[in-house]
Amino acid sequence: MLVRTFGSAITGIDAITITVEVSLGKGVNFFMVGLPDSAVKESHHRIHAAITSNDYHYPGKRIVINMAPADIRKEGSAYDLTIATGILAAADQINSDQIDKYLIMGELSLDGNVNPIKGALPIAISARENGFKGFVLPQENAKEAAIVDNIDVIGVTHIKEVVDFFNEDLIIEPTKLDTRADFFSNLNEYEFDFAEVKGQENIKRALEIAAAGGHNAILIGPPGSGKTMLAKRMPSILPPLSLHEALETTKIHSVAGKLDRNSGLVTVRPFRSPHHTISDAGLVGGGTFPQPGEITLAQNGVLFLDELPEFKRTVLEVMRQPMEDRIVTISRARVSVEYPANFMLIAAMNPCPCGYYNHPEQECVCGPVHVQKYLNKISGPLLDRIDIHVEVVPVPIRELSKRTDSEKSNKIRERVIKARIIQEQRFKEHPKVHCNALINSKLIHQYCNLDEAGQELLKNAIEKLNLSARAYDRILKVSRTIADLDESENIQNDHLAEAIHYRSLDRENWGN
Repeated sequence: MLVRTFGSAITGIDAITITVEVSLGKGVNFFMVGLPDSAVKESHHRIHAAITSNDYHYPGKRIVINMAPADIRKEGSAYDLTIATGILAAADQINSDQIDKYLIMGELSLDGNVNPIKGALPIAISARENGFKGFVLPQENAKEAAIVDNIDVIGVTHIKEVVDFFNEDLIIEPTKLDTRADFFSNLNEYEFDFAEVKGQENIKRALEIAAAGGHNAILIGPPGSGKTMLAKRMPSILPPLSLHEALETTKIHSVAGKLDRNSGLVTVRPFRSPHHTISDAGLVGGGTFPQPGEITLAQNGVLFLDELPEFKRTVLEVMRQPMEDRIVTISRARVSVEYPANFMLIAAMNPCPCGYYNHPEQECVCGPVHVQKYLNKISGPLLDRIDIHVEVVPVPIRELSKRTDSEKSNKIRERVIKARIIQEQRFKEHPKVHCNALINSKLIHQYCNLDEAGQELLKNAIEKLNLSARAYDRILKVSRTIADLDESENIQNDHLAEAIHYRSLDRENWGN
């Protein structure tokens, strides 16, 4: 007897339907074909134990499992339930009338319990697009999959529930989730707030500008000056996630297995802070079987790289292309996948090896050569993609002892949102550009015009401060954002002067 059940394979952050054909014939053997990996091949033993330990009959026949299409590699243990259901249906222990109307996924324990899987959300989206009535999956993934409407999400905890459900001996109510209500009820619940930061008003201003224009920023300061504390609060002043961005972010975290089982949508912007020992594949994605990296997990949020010069140079260099194109392509012999990489980079570093260069109280013990060698660990092309350089100094004790709170994040966010609305209107004819950080040279000349006084100011700054040539466009982009925060149609000289101030690492005399 031939029975077909349906599962799904994850490619990138999307899912492809997999047809699992189960055939029982004469003989006693087990064959699995269709490009399964080791974990899928091992499912034979898990399935056998799960079936027999629950008093079902494992057919003593020649069992052939075909997983189609055969040119797509099937990975992981999530096909256990798909295959087990097909075997029981082929052995007439499950009514097969309704099986082909459901997509079935889940990992089996030896006692028949159904364990959670990765990628439930993109699988549910694919199931709906392919016309399935429902999706049978582990109960722990049910809320995640229930984000998708117009499909019955059947959460199960044990293989017995699956058998009884298809035999109509058990009614399982589909899991329901009001996506919009869940989204708006948890919107912007951030753990950290700028109100908790004492002093550092100039740094907060720089980060507000970065948030308003989507600019990458780097914080340079000695240990204990508050670089990490400030960076952690960055997501709280970014514009709220749109429902589309929330779905996209949730989808990525679902594929990576990083989603909180007790929640549905990701409603706050991600903040990812990998350690400086991370590998190339860990940062941008990859591996033998490609998985999303940190830059994809930071999609629509913030990627924070602390102690930037301590990262391996090769790791930082592979990040350059994704920062420019906003996508990362992982190519392997059998497969090529694309992951989104639309994130804001916030980096932090000491100004020198000892950390106390330009410190108001501590003496630096590094010579100019050592300072420059330390700074040279960050390549020019990477630095070229960072618009704002901010020097952070320690907060005086009198500021720390003040009991009055600073400005709250939601007040700063209001100004950021206003500036982003101005930019969205300005670039409405350019769908790939939604903030000032993304504009190219052509758009810079169109929207960042300076009057004669402004042109003279910028020229003098380049000459007197020994700014490098790459600083020119960056200054114009940042000044455009500062003007947007002031709701000014034109870039004024004070906007330009403030933007020039944020190019400290481009000064050729830094460290001398």
